[in-house]
Order: sequence, then C-alpha cells, then structure tokens
Amino acid sequence: MPMIDIYAAAGTFADPHALATAVATAVKDVEGVPDIPMFRKNTAAFVHELPAAAIANVDGDSAYVRVQVLTNAGALDREKQIAVVERLTGIVAGAAGDPPLSARTWVLLTEAPEGGWGLWGHAHTNAELVTAARAEIAKLQGA
Repeated sequence: MPMIDIYAAAGTFADPHALATAVATAVKDVEGVPDIPMFRKNTAAFVHELPAAAIANVDGDSAYVRVQVLTNAGALDREKQIAVVERLTGIVAGAAGDPPLSARTWVLLTEAPEGGWGLWGHAHTNAELVTAARAEIAKLQGA
C-alpha cells in the first residue's frame, strides 16, 4: 500500500491526476499484492506542483522531477526496486511528454519501520497487514 509523492515544477504534467493514477497502479502491480479494495484504496500518489524557482541543482537548473515511494518494510525486494524505479521513470517522462526527462528524474525508495505503517488509525506491523489482507480476501470470496 505504497504512498507516492511526485515533486515537479508547475506545468510539467498536462494531466497530474492521470499521472497519479498511473504511478499508483504501477507500484501496486510491481509490488504484486492481491487486487483487492484494501490495496486499491490505499495505494495512492500525490503530485506536488512547485514554482520552478523552488527547484534547483547546483547550476540552478529546475527541470527535474523527484518521486518518493514509501512502502512498508520489506515490501520491495531488489528485483521489485529496480522495476519500480524503471517504470516510474518512464511514466513520469511520458506524462511530461519529455523523454529526456528520464535522465532528470530521481526515484527514492523509502521503507517505513516495522510497525510504522499507519492505516485506519492504527500503526500496523507487516504481520497485521497480511492478516488484514487475508481477512478481506476471505470476505470477498464469501460474498
């Protein structure tokens, strides 16, 4: 149930909502979790549009995008880390209509500590998340 934050200069993306949907879907798919409401409703992306003057590298260039992906501990093994970075970089460059932007897109992967995934007003451990997912799957199969 990753949370994804995308930071870019205002106007970089023609359709920020479509971008948010695409990256949330990509991370959920790479993560390989069941396609159930628990994961569909709680994997989300936020596009933060900043004034170009609020972004700069050492030379003062501001045509960069930063993508921060926050997951629960251990959600992405090395293969999935590589896949998430590759897919999100491509999605961002495509959404901007700027293929060279892939060289100026930073994707940072961060894990919440065990027990630090807050959802439904509770700080969940990975085991609790698995139990909740299994309970939802059982409810859906019994429906």
